[in-house]
Amino acid sequence: MTGQERQQISAGLEVGIVLKADQRTGHITRGIVADILTKSPFHPHGIKVRLTDGQVGRVKEIYGRAG
Repeated sequence: MTGQERQQISAGLEVGIVLKADQRTGHITRGIVADILTKSPFHPHGIKVRLTDGQVGRVKEIYGRAG
């Protein structure tokens, strides 16, 4: 799953995001979704989320439920 569809993402899901500062390198930051920030059902660059540690980025990978 690529994280482009909002319905695939929910709070508590473990994901890999690309932070704004890492867009050039594509470095993936792993974490747990706290909030979904993108309102539209689809975004070609990935749904924007806030992780539980406060970092914000676009979802590139979905790993599954936290735990």
